[in-house]
Amino acid sequence: MKPYKNVSKGDFTLSNSPINILIERINELARKQTLIGLEDWECAEQEALRQEYLKFIRGQVKDTLNKVKITENPIQ
Repeated sequence: MKPYKNVSKGDFTLSNSPINILIERINELARKQTLIGLEDWECAEQEALRQEYLKFIRGQVKDTLNKVKITENPIQ
C-alpha cells in the first residue's frame, strides 16, 4: 500500500488521503458559503460530499463495533 504524501496546511498537516481531500473540499465550500454564498450546483456538491463523509464515518463505526468481543466475566 502506497503511503500518502503529507500536505502542510497552516499550523497542521493533513495527509493527502481520499477522506482528507473530501474534508478539505467540504470545508472550502463551507467557508465560501459563509463569505459569499454558494450557487445551486455548489450546494448540491456540498450535500453529496457530506453524505459521502457520513457514509465513511458510519462504515468506520460498524467496522469498530464488529471487532468488539463480549465476555461473560466483567473486568474488575
